[in-house]
Amino acid sequence: MVHLSTLLFTFLISLTLTSGAVAATWNEHRLELTNENCLGCHGIEDFTMPNGEQINISLHITPEHFQASSHSILNCIDCHDDLQGFPHQTTKKIAAECTHCHQQTWDKAQLSGATEKYRQLPNVLEQIDHYRTSIHAQPNTQDPSRTNAYCNDCHDPHYLSPINPSSGEINREQVPAICGRCHDQPLQEYRESVHGQEVLSKGNLKAAICTDCHSSHAIEKPAGDNIQLLIGKNCGNCHEENMLSYINTYHGQVNTLGETQTAKCYDCHGSHGVKRPSDPLSMVHPDNIVETCNTCHETGGAGFATFAPHGTTDNFDKYPGIYIAYHFMIWLLIGVFSFFYLHSLLWFYAEWRDRRKMRKAQHINTAKLQEEAPTAAKPEKSQKFVRRFGPIWRIAHLILALGVMILVITGMALLFPQSAWAPMAITTLGGVESAGLLHRIGGLMFATVFFGTTFYAIYFMIRNRRTWQPFGPNSMIPNLNDLWCLIGMFKWFFGLGPRPHFDRWAYWEKFDFWAPFWGLTIVGVSGVMLWNPEITSHFLPGWSFNVATIVHGEEAFLAAVFLFSVHYFNCHFRPDKFPQDICMFTGCIPLDEYKHEHSIEYDRLVANGELESYLVDPPSTPMKVSSLILGAVLILIGVGELILVVGAFFHLF
Repeated sequence: MVHLSTLLFTFLISLTLTSGAVAATWNEHRLELTNENCLGCHGIEDFTMPNGEQINISLHITPEHFQASSHSILNCIDCHDDLQGFPHQTTKKIAAECTHCHQQTWDKAQLSGATEKYRQLPNVLEQIDHYRTSIHAQPNTQDPSRTNAYCNDCHDPHYLSPINPSSGEINREQVPAICGRCHDQPLQEYRESVHGQEVLSKGNLKAAICTDCHSSHAIEKPAGDNIQLLIGKNCGNCHEENMLSYINTYHGQVNTLGETQTAKCYDCHGSHGVKRPSDPLSMVHPDNIVETCNTCHETGGAGFATFAPHGTTDNFDKYPGIYIAYHFMIWLLIGVFSFFYLHSLLWFYAEWRDRRKMRKAQHINTAKLQEEAPTAAKPEKSQKFVRRFGPIWRIAHLILALGVMILVITGMALLFPQSAWAPMAITTLGGVESAGLLHRIGGLMFATVFFGTTFYAIYFMIRNRRTWQPFGPNSMIPNLNDLWCLIGMFKWFFGLGPRPHFDRWAYWEKFDFWAPFWGLTIVGVSGVMLWNPEITSHFLPGWSFNVATIVHGEEAFLAAVFLFSVHYFNCHFRPDKFPQDICMFTGCIPLDEYKHEHSIEYDRLVANGELESYLVDPPSTPMKVSSLILGAVLILIGVGELILVVGAFFHLF
């Protein structure tokens, strides 16, 4: 009996020890939370668990998809770090610190020399930086303990594909649905839009999805200036030609300068629910376009219906007015610049040639022209000057010069908004609206001189109607003698004849006088139209805005470049005048210079005994010094603006 009891006791002890070993082994295996073990359950297709509301939720992970993801190199418990063996229940809501993990992984890879294995991580970290500044990273207004959206709200961590342009992006068809989890109303509008129909119904993955417009990670509030500009710019990624034509409009120029007060793509076409222009529900359908324009231009008329915001200059059949206006202005520019630049170059050469041959000095030395040298018994005679311009004309010239310079800097910045200097200039001037106000002030200065001159000319002709000669020597109207002088100048240029003699006004002076009249007629009328689009739309068709924009910009470009190059050469930069002529500030020129430049008038005044009435004393030293300073400042400003305009035209800066 004792022996049997001993055996039984030994058996029980052995069984206990064996059970303990088995249990220990089993517990040891239970703690091995490997991916393979995890997928043993989660890889079952119908694997579900009830949540707190007794509703079964799927916990299924497709093994082959997970193995193909970027995260397959991780262990499940790297993110699910609260789990303890099998079976298990979560003790917290999983929200892995994606941003910290990626940064730590890259730091370790750099230290260990494993950067090639994680070569895509720098791209990920860049997107993380964008995310941190986005609206998604901001605290949720309803639950400040969480952000508006975190990585795993958009990216399924189990099926995260590598960053690869061909296959690594989230399927474009899935993006609208992902965004729609939070933005349900925009999703509904998108589904009915031309973009949504192309992507979701026709499978056209080149059509726009949410991230094409809003970006993927650097998402801002739609009301912000930066995101408004970005969305408009992103439209051009697909609609390149339309974007180029849009930039050439006032709306596009202002947006390119970084301001948002003018119409952007979605203001006219709509945003999430954009339709084709042929769709009767489209905001830009012919039946709806005036109403769309009236959202900004409240009192606009029917003329807006035929405005071509995307009109091009190379399609005569579709945009004949734009085509004709553009090509006319281009040929005008080519003709004017070709003739006058050739004229200036030949003139410079002729004066340089004559100076080289010592036919005349660079500057007139009046002492050499005295009949006898000054002595103590006979003091030196004072140099006499000839009055050319009275105070009114000198003030008018100064107002015109300042007005033009204001117009150039404010207008050319808008005409060339993509140049490097234009945004800085507009910012310095206080923004587009302030620059626009200055532009109109400059225009009013120009107009004041224009209409003042016109009214004076009418008054002068009426008062002197019996003696005034339209083609006489004192008239600014070109005559046949100007043609002969022009021909004579070209003969002199090529050494085929002497330098011609001129009357009171040389042909280039008459051109300089009439150019502002032509320019203000073109620039002024078109500028008033563009200044008052609502009124214009009641009287003129919409394409007149396109034509006005072209002629306003091209004529302004012509005027700016001509004035600061050809006009400056005629008055200041040719050898006989360099470095500047201050006659327009002092109102007079030395008698000997007058005899050289206007010999015909000089001879006539001498013959008629009228010369003495035009002679004046030399300008005082303060007048001369102040004129030199003022002239130098205006010349430097003009040359500076010329450099900016020409540089912008040739895309140099």
